[in-house]
Amino acid sequence: METHLKVNLLTYTPEPEKVISAAAKLCYSKAGTQELMEGLTDEKVRSFLGRLIDYGHASPIEHASFTFGIEGVSRALTHQLVRHRLASYSQKSQRYVTEGQFDYIVPPEIDKNPAAKTIYKKAMTEAQESYDQLADILTESHYKTFRAEGLSEKSARSKAEKKSIEDARFVLPNGCETKIIVTMNARELLHFFNNRCCMRAQWEIRDCATQMLKLCREVAPVLFKQAGPPCLTGPCPEGAMSCGQRDGIREKFKNL
Repeated sequence: METHLKVNLLTYTPEPEKVISAAAKLCYSKAGTQELMEGLTDEKVRSFLGRLIDYGHASPIEHASFTFGIEGVSRALTHQLVRHRLASYSQKSQRYVTEGQFDYIVPPEIDKNPAAKTIYKKAMTEAQESYDQLADILTESHYKTFRAEGLSEKSARSKAEKKSIEDARFVLPNGCETKIIVTMNARELLHFFNNRCCMRAQWEIRDCATQMLKLCREVAPVLFKQAGPPCLTGPCPEGAMSCGQRDGIREKFKNL
């Protein structure tokens, strides 16, 4: 079954911009930590955080973290996502969760081409059938082995089913839908958005990153005001490989 991207901001550091401002001010103040927090009005936070970002003083930004629940994405996306190593990930396991009638992602270029979509959906159906057949064959084989080893019928069946999908999952495609929970600190998120909101990024992770950025701006608008692809605040760094859409991209992220 086809499925679509869904991103939720599950939780985040309370008053993230205030926490970051306090951490930065502490570097230059004799005041205690609690005193710093109490003296930071919304206006002072906006002013101080704006200067902090302009100066490129990035280490205090690490004190705020954001946790996202991401669904309706492909394994192809998560293979890219986990390359951002300064983060924490928890993903639905294909080793422990049976992929009966798995959901899948349809790339837009395939979706709008009827002939391509027919081939793609056929491939998904065949992958499901192969997975089911392998799981059934391996389950029966493992079941007999476990019973011969003296396990009860119930235990042998349960253990055989779990062991069978370890190998059956090898036929599942990159398009197979998965779910993942991601936690990043704000500094890593700014780096992530800089890379993955760019038009040069793969379309699926770009869409995911853009949704994540939109959610971040709702709770920390000053911190993430300039977040996004590098062309928002300067020239495109891609040179001859630039998408050539800078003005349109700036307008898009201005109104995100």
